[in-house]
Amino acid sequence: MGTWGTAISSNDTFADTYYDFFTLYNDGFEVPEITQQLIDQNQETLNIPEDANNFWLAIAKCQWECKQLDPQILNRIKEIIDADADILIWKELGADIKTLKKRREHLDKFLAQIQTERTKPKVRKKKIIREPIFEKGDCLIFKLNNGNFGGAFVLEAIKGTEYNYNLIASTRINKVKQPTEKDFKDADILVKNYSNRKDDVNIMWYLPIDHKNLPKIDILYNLEVNNSFDPNKTQFGFVNNFTMWFIETIDEQFKHEQISHQPSIKIPAKKFIKKDFFKFW
Repeated sequence: MGTWGTAISSNDTFADTYYDFFTLYNDGFEVPEITQQLIDQNQETLNIPEDANNFWLAIAKCQWECKQLDPQILNRIKEIIDADADILIWKELGADIKTLKKRREHLDKFLAQIQTERTKPKVRKKKIIREPIFEKGDCLIFKLNNGNFGGAFVLEAIKGTEYNYNLIASTRINKVKQPTEKDFKDADILVKNYSNRKDDVNIMWYLPIDHKNLPKIDILYNLEVNNSFDPNKTQFGFVNNFTMWFIETIDEQFKHEQISHQPSIKIPAKKFIKKDFFKFW
């Protein structure tokens, strides 16, 4: 039980259940359907007494906020609190008298709250659909610390979701003059080995949270990418700082190579563009 306080919501189980409930609620599902779905999906949690209590407390809170508190759920919460079932578990886990007192106060306050009908049901939040900053296949250029042009390649653009995902690969482009389309076609993906990294390919899912504060980035060309990448099915991490993860990373790698060796592997960008990507990877 990941717990950081005595409040009803101060544990991982409550927080996760509450989040999952209102994610489905905002997707348009009805409260009884959501409740049953979460019960079905959390059978393992329900077999752990301390987690089960927090799960039911979260369900009760969510239903109450939607002004659809099921009487059976309310009775379950009454049983948990009136029988001191939750307090006994906290005691078994080593909570001291002061902590138990605070927990009981929170439980009593919560029970009083959900026995008073809420004035209005919680309003469903409308999802905001965001489009990615770059298009799939975009060839991006920017200035490096050495004054040369560096480049990055957009491998994917996920559209029609709440998140504007772009899968971006830094390249080894390091040109005095503006790179050509051929430079991008012939480029290698940046592989990092500075700071004891072990041939770490610099490809990341980019979420442009702070995109307005970036240095100048130009889109020169757009190359066809025949592969598709799913953010839920790739090993690539998620970042929100373009400068740090795509520009400064190139600078650090090239700086490292001035005093040490290059990575032991080379990965042509064209391998990511063609259909044989997964065989290569």
